[in-house]
Amino acid sequence: MALCVLLLGLAGCKGNGKVSAERQKAFEDSLISIITEANIPMIQAKYTAPGDTVYCQVGITPWAEDSVRKADYEHEAIFQAASLSKVVFAYIVLKMYDLGEIDIDRPLYEYTDIERFTDKEQAKKLTARLILMHRSGIDDWAASPSSDEWPTSQINFTFPVDSIFGYSGEGYAFLQRAVEAIKGADIQSIAKEYVFDPLGMNLTAYEWIPEFEGITTASTRRNGESQGVRQFPRQNVAYTLRTCATDYSKFLSVILNGTGLKPSTHALMITPCSGPATQFPPKVRKIDEKKSIYWGLGLGIEENPHYGRVLWHWGDNGNTKALFVILPAEKKTLVYFANSGAGHDIVEKVTALFFNDNEPFDIGEWIREE
Repeated sequence: MALCVLLLGLAGCKGNGKVSAERQKAFEDSLISIITEANIPMIQAKYTAPGDTVYCQVGITPWAEDSVRKADYEHEAIFQAASLSKVVFAYIVLKMYDLGEIDIDRPLYEYTDIERFTDKEQAKKLTARLILMHRSGIDDWAASPSSDEWPTSQINFTFPVDSIFGYSGEGYAFLQRAVEAIKGADIQSIAKEYVFDPLGMNLTAYEWIPEFEGITTASTRRNGESQGVRQFPRQNVAYTLRTCATDYSKFLSVILNGTGLKPSTHALMITPCSGPATQFPPKVRKIDEKKSIYWGLGLGIEENPHYGRVLWHWGDNGNTKALFVILPAEKKTLVYFANSGAGHDIVEKVTALFFNDNEPFDIGEWIREE
């Protein structure tokens, strides 16, 4: 990729009025350096701490038809949230649980059909709790979820239900069908009711909305080749959310503080639900030896010797990546989106920039070995 010489003209970084222009400029320059080295066209990030907020959106190529379809940098760009979609959905399920609309330990076949499952007896054991903690035993996907074949593809089990951690988008999609059956509405409508409208997340949706026109980032390969602005054939809580750092940061504040949930339910979400989230044999990884990564009801948890409990989730739609990190003890949050397949190469550099962590979190290694 030929770098644009007008780097500063493609950079935007805003604080809350309490952050000096010099400090904002330092963040901006550091992010430009990070994405230039990694050959990432654009990154958008938002960091919050008590009395401190920094928002940055920087790029190393001009906003053009094959990058972002609007050459007006005053607009916040829209990115694919990828699996950060799942955390919003998990919050919705837990809010419904508090309202008595769903029992997270009731078998889901009592809410919706299990026709696609090859093993009906195993399928009858599935509950919302098991799916949110990724102990469903289901393959990640029965088929590519954006394919024509996916809606009727057969769902198989890799392991018996509740026997082992196994990340599964298919499990979340099954829970989505149960939630939609309970509410009699699609997930976009439900999310607007429970999350987007109350939080003022006006640039966030599980489906394409008119507001996304002209300000949505294109996915790019590692070599910088644009893959265009991807369209999804259907709403899917596992990966189709589009959003921006400002909107998603509002949601992270809710997760940090437990807003809208009973204290006991919030505790379920952010507390390890079972043993370490290690990969199953024969896929054993070096990072698994540390046994530092766990799962709550809908998000990842790192037990860190310096920061204590760290809440996080990553997003990976191939040629677009995302990550959030919450430090509950310090009341700090960070989310970033990168429209490149190289977007997770920079995890440690981005977290070090905002958190000044002396030793890298285990999150980056866990993600890249996943």
